[in-house]
Amino acid sequence: MVVEVPRWTNAKMEIATEEPLNPIKQDIKKGKLRYVANIFPHKGYIWNYGALPQTWEDPNHTDSITGCCGDNDPIDVCEIGSKIRSSGEIVQVKVLGVLALVDEGETDWKIIAISVDDPEAQKIHDIDDVKKHKPGYLEATVDWFRLYKVPDGKPENQFAFNGEFKDKDFAVEIIKSTHEYWKALLHKKADGGTIKCTNVLVSGSPFCCSEEDARWIVQSAPVPVNGDSTSPEVDSWHFFPK
Repeated sequence: MVVEVPRWTNAKMEIATEEPLNPIKQDIKKGKLRYVANIFPHKGYIWNYGALPQTWEDPNHTDSITGCCGDNDPIDVCEIGSKIRSSGEIVQVKVLGVLALVDEGETDWKIIAISVDDPEAQKIHDIDDVKKHKPGYLEATVDWFRLYKVPDGKPENQFAFNGEFKDKDFAVEIIKSTHEYWKALLHKKADGGTIKCTNVLVSGSPFCCSEEDARWIVQSAPVPVNGDSTSPEVDSWHFFPK
């Protein structure tokens, strides 16, 4: 996974899909940097939050399970290991399950995973193991996603399956399908709208550019000012960590 938001922090950091090479930046709404409220009794995000590279939830595709279209982003990951990660960090994770969030009418899958180097990774292999070894964590996850937009004046979020977590095998199938949508996007077989698909590693993609061109894009990017928060990590969407 690519870590966007470290656990216990509030800044809404995310992969900026509409900017060249998709840097990780803090989201802006109505001209202001975006932060999530603290949902009692938690401080900020309750997991290391990020996304799986080379996945895309296609907004032109209606999910047969949820009945809603995709949210136009890479698939989200909640990493439940004990270590607090850094924004832009690449973490190899073990997939455990998935939650089907319906966010303002859009399908927004939340993969539950644990870092492979976490001390508990050797005994947590599926979603039932999370219930056993980290009691209350999944319930807190559902509560967090249901309520996190309420302080902003929005209604509670809804879930498919009445908020029930699906197991590892189900989650892997969701990941595979979103990977296929991503491949269609990178090969101009799907309409990405304003998404910038410039990349340096997908050789068969018409959007692939040289490392020299990518370096120029990075060097030409404006320097963050006035408290804007930007990670130097780029092309965080279109690669597989080795």
